[in-house]
Amino acid sequence: MVSGGMSCIKYLLFAFNLLFAISGIAILTIGTIVHILYTQYSHFLYTGYHFVPLVLIVVGVVIFIIAFFGCCGAVKENHCMIVTFSVFLLIILVLEIVIGVWGYIKKDDVGTMLENQLNDTMPEYYTNPDIKDSWNIVQHEAECCGVKGPKDWPKITHNETLPYTCCPNTPDDGSCKIDSENVYNDSCVDKLKQIFIKYGSIIGGVGLGVAGLQLIGIVFACCLACSIRKEYETV
Repeated sequence: MVSGGMSCIKYLLFAFNLLFAISGIAILTIGTIVHILYTQYSHFLYTGYHFVPLVLIVVGVVIFIIAFFGCCGAVKENHCMIVTFSVFLLIILVLEIVIGVWGYIKKDDVGTMLENQLNDTMPEYYTNPDIKDSWNIVQHEAECCGVKGPKDWPKITHNETLPYTCCPNTPDDGSCKIDSENVYNDSCVDKLKQIFIKYGSIIGGVGLGVAGLQLIGIVFACCLACSIRKEYETV
């Protein structure tokens, strides 16, 4: 059984693992929320971006499982479990760093991606029900109209009519027009970019917090594992 300062580290490690478990649940929740968001806007994202929320969900589940092993290892003072915990925690930390670097590199591409996808899908608004639903969700939720503004739609409709979601509280009867008083004038590219930056900042903040906890946890786990090993050697 460990003694002295190592006993304190044991209980600190146990406490940190409880925080890891909570952080795993937090990442899982954020991943689920982002997955729902991405599903609504799936037609406006490149294929690679669809995996981001799934990765968050997997990481959240894995962190929760690893935290369970860490708690058991700390309580039982099991050298093997604590070492396993440290190794898996280090692997997750490296993966988080890789994903974070990838996200930082790709952040400037979000605006271009959204503009390209919106321009590509707009002509299919009246022929593809799925794309129509996605556009309606974007324009209604983000209170925007068109890629750069309502003037984009006459290029598709060849008249002054706009999708009904370009005007708040308007039925789908063709009454929403480009000269309507209540038409949304904001760009959907700009509004969507703001939404993705907002969620990206939340993910980044949570990731930094979890990474900090992981570093501390790795240090404590290594100290405790070394202490347990010395106890075994002396016995």
